[in-house]
Amino acid sequence: MDADLLSLRPLAAPNRRGFLTTTLIAGFTVAAGPVQAQTAISTPATGLTAGEVEIPVAGGKLPAYRAMPASGGPFPVVLVVQEIFGVHEYIKDTCRRFAKEGYMAIAPELYARHADVKALNSMDAARAAMGKVPDQEVMADLDSAVAWAKSTGSGNTDKLAITGFCWGGRIVWLYTAHNPNVDAGVAWYGRLEGTPSPINPTHPIDQVAKMRGAVLGLYGEADAGIPMASVEKMRAALKAAGKADEIVTYKDAPHAFHADYRPSYRKEPAEDGWKRALAWFKKHGVA
Repeated sequence: MDADLLSLRPLAAPNRRGFLTTTLIAGFTVAAGPVQAQTAISTPATGLTAGEVEIPVAGGKLPAYRAMPASGGPFPVVLVVQEIFGVHEYIKDTCRRFAKEGYMAIAPELYARHADVKALNSMDAARAAMGKVPDQEVMADLDSAVAWAKSTGSGNTDKLAITGFCWGGRIVWLYTAHNPNVDAGVAWYGRLEGTPSPINPTHPIDQVAKMRGAVLGLYGEADAGIPMASVEKMRAALKAAGKADEIVTYKDAPHAFHADYRPSYRKEPAEDGWKRALAWFKKHGVA
C-alpha cells in the first residue's frame, strides 16, 4: 500500500456534508445496548477540569472530551480513541480515570464528519458509521488533537501516549506508525489484519517496521472477532522486527472485556489491563 496514505501530509478538506456530529452525546450510545448498571464504573469529576471542547481540524471544529487535574500542569497527554460507538459516557469516564492519574486525556469524536453519533441505534448503524471513516482522516484529526493540547499550555506533548478500544485499538497501532512523537500506546483488542480498502489501506500487521512508540496490546483469548492466530502472528512480527512492544492475552476473556457497561465486561482482566496500561505509560516516560 502507498505509505503516503498514512503520512504527515495535510488532509484535504472534508466533503460538502460537513460535520454531522457537532456536540458529544450525553450518556451511553443506544447502539451499544442496555447498560449494565451493576458494573458500569462512574468516575466523579471532583478535582478535575473536565468537559466538552472543540478542536480545530480541516474544515471546522471537532467535538472532543477533555479531562485533566484542576490545578498544576502541564500534564502528560494521552489520546483516548473511541470504540465503535463513538465518544459516549464510557469513553468520557475513561478520560476522567486518566485525569485522576495526572494526565490530560483527550477523546476526539472521530466519526463527526460521517455520522450523527446520537442517532446510532443499532450495531449495524455503528458498523456503517465506522466503515465511512478513512484512516488518513483519523491520523490527521489525532494530530490536530495533539496540536490543540499543546496550544492550551496545559498539555505536555513531549510526553505523549495513546490508548483505544475495539476500533480505537486498531488505531493505536497505526498512530504509532504515523506519529514519531508518540512515546507509548495501549491497544485494547484492536483488529490486527484485514483486506486493504480505500478507507483502510493498511493494517497494523503491515506497519510493524514503521512503529516508533512502544505498544502494549491487550487481547481476550475468547474474542470471537480477533482470532488468537492473528494475535500470535502480530506477536511474531513484532519479535522479528526487534520491537519493544508486548501483547498480553487473557484466558476466557471476550472482545470488549474492559467495557464495564456491557455484558462483555470481565472485572479481573479489565482491572489487570488498566494497571498494566498505567505501568506501561510510566515505563516509557509518559507520567
